[in-house]
Amino acid sequence: MKSRQACNNGKLPSYGGQALIEGVLMRGSKVVAAAMRAPGGEIVTRTEALSGIYQSKLKDIPFLRGLIVLWDALGLGMRYLTLSANLQAEEDEQKIEGAMMILPIALSLAAALALFFAAPAAVGYLLERLLAIGNLWSNLAEGFIRLTAVILYIWVIGRIPEIRRVFQYHGAEHKTINAYEAGAELKPERVAGFSLEHPRCGTSFLLTLIVFSIVLFTVIGPLPAAARIATRIALIPVLAGIAYEYIRLTARYLSNPLVRLLMRPNLALQRLTTGEPDLSMLEVAIVAFNTMLAQELAPAGSSATTPIPEQPVRVAGVEHQNR
Repeated sequence: MKSRQACNNGKLPSYGGQALIEGVLMRGSKVVAAAMRAPGGEIVTRTEALSGIYQSKLKDIPFLRGLIVLWDALGLGMRYLTLSANLQAEEDEQKIEGAMMILPIALSLAAALALFFAAPAAVGYLLERLLAIGNLWSNLAEGFIRLTAVILYIWVIGRIPEIRRVFQYHGAEHKTINAYEAGAELKPERVAGFSLEHPRCGTSFLLTLIVFSIVLFTVIGPLPAAARIATRIALIPVLAGIAYEYIRLTARYLSNPLVRLLMRPNLALQRLTTGEPDLSMLEVAIVAFNTMLAQELAPAGSSATTPIPEQPVRVAGVEHQNR
């Protein structure tokens, strides 16, 4: 642990990550690293430097830095999800690349905006008119519908075996970061005992965004149907910036009993998006984290980019479980 303390001067950085298809992505302050289990059982890794915006002064501007994180999660996350999907594809199957990536991503974003923002706004407007309820109650109803839609969607897709495995890798990512932050040895058997929950999880971000949307849209007041739907979509960046700052603040003061109480709903919702990983999944998450950390500690000027597939790596003593 000496190198970790030397790197952080006694203060741990906020490392984060994302689950992939049969893999985990870990992000540091300068680089990202992904580790993915290939069909043959070996672990393939890929690293790359983060864009210069992460080293610029923009990342220190409150609320704006939240938008940077959101953009990063969409762009970088989708690209690595595609890489992990291509790794699992058979040799005779067509890989997803180039323009083939754009249409599915655009359709997914459009569907998410329609299902989780436009539709609840429209229903809230109808309830306000049909039941003659006030602005506050219509926004509470809209927020409840939005939250219910998100929870049902996550629950339904979580029944799909392939998605369930992604959620297990999500759990492996959380356990690995929790173990590191606790100063534990990063061995699968040791990491397995740590929590599935983490305060900086994207699921917590999502719930926080929904709660703040109720407050913001209530302050805006009653609007015609079209304007109501348009503002819900247009103000997503504002909500993202607010939600990010809230998550950042609460994560800093988790020792406070009131903060822990406020975080309980966020942590509870993570139970829908995480699953208990097996040791082979934890192995992948640990390789991703250690690869990222090695690049973070690398001397300035050294290359952080490696091609895929890279030389396979393996942690001794862990047997890969067949899917």
